[in-house]
Amino acid sequence: MQLTKHHGLGNDFLICLTREEPDGISELASQMCDRRTGIGADGLILGLPGSNGADLSMVLHNSDGSFAEMSGNGIRCLAQAYAMANKTGPVSLEVDTAGGRRRVAIDGDGPKAQITVGMGAVGSGPGVHDEIGNDLRDSMVGTADLGNPHLVVVVDDHSAVDMTDLGVRYEAYYPDGINIEWISVSDKDLSAIDMVVWERGVGISQACGTGATAAAVRAHQWGLVDQEVQVQMPGGVVQVLVGEEPILIGPAEYVGAIEISV
Repeated sequence: MQLTKHHGLGNDFLICLTREEPDGISELASQMCDRRTGIGADGLILGLPGSNGADLSMVLHNSDGSFAEMSGNGIRCLAQAYAMANKTGPVSLEVDTAGGRRRVAIDGDGPKAQITVGMGAVGSGPGVHDEIGNDLRDSMVGTADLGNPHLVVVVDDHSAVDMTDLGVRYEAYYPDGINIEWISVSDKDLSAIDMVVWERGVGISQACGTGATAAAVRAHQWGLVDQEVQVQMPGGVVQVLVGEEPILIGPAEYVGAIEISV
């Protein structure tokens, strides 16, 4: 099995461009993504042949083996893997995900690329659970859906959040899990937010592309930022252009190639 490893701001993925999905993919993902006994990554992504006009179909499993509908960093890494494998240079792709079709524009086929993703319409999400609402009654809090679910919480100091405790506790209120973004806004020109993230199926993550998009969209709706937003995460910065279908702009970086027997 041929793999390449990529990361988007430290959110890392194993990518396999293949004709068909291997058997036991969930177990395979958890084995390969283990950082002590496997290769190590936040998730495994299959790039399968597209259909009905799509160039690729993306299938993502988190490091615990669970299925995920969409990843903003992951789709950038998949697009970079495709561009490098096909030596296409700048290219635009249509990628089907379980969260809907996404248009991806790739600038460069080398080890570092800047990639733009049309993230699709943002839905309302599963709603704030009553227990969380009671816990955060003095905070701005809301949910969003980008093909996967998000809980966005505004705090005074994002760096002071005990994510290990709150991530486990808040996610447990949602049977299908949820991604959680704690954001703080201090930029007086309304152009930036700081964010930390608890990623469903992964835990504390360096970055989350769908989370950055959800946070920027909700922060804009709450009047905290304008439509062009820099989202600073522990792994680095992405830009989100808020609109009816927001746009995510950020890097993808090639790490290396791996061949394994399955």
